[in-house]
Amino acid sequence: MSTQNVKPHPYVGMWVTKDGYIRHELLPTGRYDEARGKRKSAYQGQYTLVGDHIEYVDDTGFRADGDFRDSVLYHAGMVLYREK
Repeated sequence: MSTQNVKPHPYVGMWVTKDGYIRHELLPTGRYDEARGKRKSAYQGQYTLVGDHIEYVDDTGFRADGDFRDSVLYHAGMVLYREK
């Protein structure tokens, strides 16, 4: 079976706080990379999506979650928007 025609999940991509300080890149591999300010890759780990809910597990084992509502990601008190 070929995976060339498989489209990534619609939430895959870059999500950014309004001030641009926090950036979550959701990769199509099920991994994420979070930048904070000038610190690229401040946190990295895996994520899973179930409907509009996201579960994060960083590489140290820390867990967090969030929800997508109306094209906005609400995560740990932060509000992130899809980067255009």
